[in-house]
Amino acid sequence: MQLSETLVTYPGGATESDGMVIAVQSLPDGRQAVVLDRTAFHPVDAHWPDQLADRGHLRLADGTAIRIEDAVVAGSDGAELLLGADVPVRTGTAGWVFVVAHVVAGDAPVATGDAVTVVADADHRRRLSLGHTACHLASLALDRALADAWSKDVPPDALGAPGFDALACTSSRILENGSVDTYRVGKSLRRKGFDAAAFDDPAALAARVEEQLASWIATGAEVRVDVEGDSLAARRAWVCALPDGDATIPCGGTHAHSLAELGHAHVRFEVVDVPGAREVVMHTSVTPE
Repeated sequence: MQLSETLVTYPGGATESDGMVIAVQSLPDGRQAVVLDRTAFHPVDAHWPDQLADRGHLRLADGTAIRIEDAVVAGSDGAELLLGADVPVRTGTAGWVFVVAHVVAGDAPVATGDAVTVVADADHRRRLSLGHTACHLASLALDRALADAWSKDVPPDALGAPGFDALACTSSRILENGSVDTYRVGKSLRRKGFDAAAFDDPAALAARVEEQLASWIATGAEVRVDVEGDSLAARRAWVCALPDGDATIPCGGTHAHSLAELGHAHVRFEVVDVPGAREVVMHTSVTPE
């Protein structure tokens, strides 16, 4: 199967785009995967499924609207098109072509060569974008709040604090206007010099993180997504112009344009001791003004 990589416009904030259908593949569940040459629709990447797919529809030239039931990153090595978790390599792997598969009903009247318009739900996108920006900002605030819990040097985060989030995060999920991040503090992290007692008073830690978040949000700092190209597999990064300098974090998601959009931030922790480790879940939410 000869495909070209999908060009994506969602990193810049677009929620609508015109494109052409370059492939339609029937799926085992009876639905169809529709691949376009260009899309504004954000898909889920199975290898790091933090941000949910957009909601929306395809609009055909005659005005027919086809609901997009899901959108996933798909890949082809030239032999076949694999979707989601069936793709055996990470997005960007050499020798593979990566595309956005828009999943629609099996009887949807769409065919290769059709001109279509992709329309994503702008309100849903905005809420996810606020949640994703809040997630990155909260990770930086958490790293700073935990800086004194380290007795050894470890790789720093984007602002120079010891990178707890990068070392301990086991999963991250972006929600509308918030996020849920899960951390594991086990033997490996303790050997690196981290004191798990830092989570003995989760309410006090949450207060420190919230205080830092409020300070940063009050600056109304600019947020942008830097891209190295417009293909799906191109490297992208979240950049926030904080008072301490630009914070840059690799990211393929969508974001707010300014911290002022976040309004007020709230953080709470769930801490559970399990055999050999301490599991921590950070819930972050924002209330846009």
